Amino acid sequence: MATGPTHAISGLAAWAAVTALASDGTVGQLSAQSWVIGATLASGAALLPDIDHPSSTVTRTFGAISQGLSKAAVTLSSFIYKLTRTKKDSDRDGGHRGFTHTIVFALLMGLAVTAIVQASNGTATAVVMFFYAGLAIRGIMHKWCPKRDAMLIAGASLVLTALCTWWASGEEHNAAIFGLAVIIGCVAHFLGDAITSQGCSMLWPIPIAGKTWYPIRPPEVMRMSTGGKVEMKILLPLLTGAAVIFSAVVAYRVGAAPWLADIGLIS
Repeated sequence: MATGPTHAISGLAAWAAVTALASDGTVGQLSAQSWVIGATLASGAALLPDIDHPSSTVTRTFGAISQGLSKAAVTLSSFIYKLTRTKKDSDRDGGHRGFTHTIVFALLMGLAVTAIVQASNGTATAVVMFFYAGLAIRGIMHKWCPKRDAMLIAGASLVLTALCTWWASGEEHNAAIFGLAVIIGCVAHFLGDAITSQGCSMLWPIPIAGKTWYPIRPPEVMRMSTGGKVEMKILLPLLTGAAVIFSAVVAYRVGAAPWLADIGLIS
């Protein structure tokens, strides 16, 4: 899948599912504020791997800045692909769906966010929040005047960041939780790409069938076309429903929505 909304919602659904299904002890470490920030990071991170494509949703998010990051990502990804490919790997440039579509990349991004938040004060958290909130907003509103809306995206991201920062003021955040949210969002992206025809070489550099860039994908009959009816009419609604249900469960468990039990939605 390559449409922005599906990627963004998949990140949110994955984050909500992981936190909803986690043990009570794990969820007990989460405040409602931390969960919301994590949800924003996961939703934005679910767009991040496509920074290796010059015309992707994420590349258009912050105008010239994200375009510059995209060029750097394409160059790095192509270099790593050519350096590590085997004779059995396909003969392609390795720019798109290369390094930024691997578990290694997801772990590095998660560690980077953890280190940034852990090593500084709340200002760093706000900067990280601003970046990933922009990606999430761009993903969900991918057709919002895409050629001229970098400032609009930045403005909306700034407002969301300011509101979350104000709401979470005085809260003690676990930096590792935010890093985990980014990893979850990236992995959600990989799984979405894995069910398309091209697949996703997320397990690089583990050699599989003599290939270091082995494309993980289901049998052909189970694959879907990017932006096709299966994605837009079936997968996106299912992911949206899962995100709502699991988010409600977490909201109840962290004490943000005790009224869900009163109306019989959660027992």
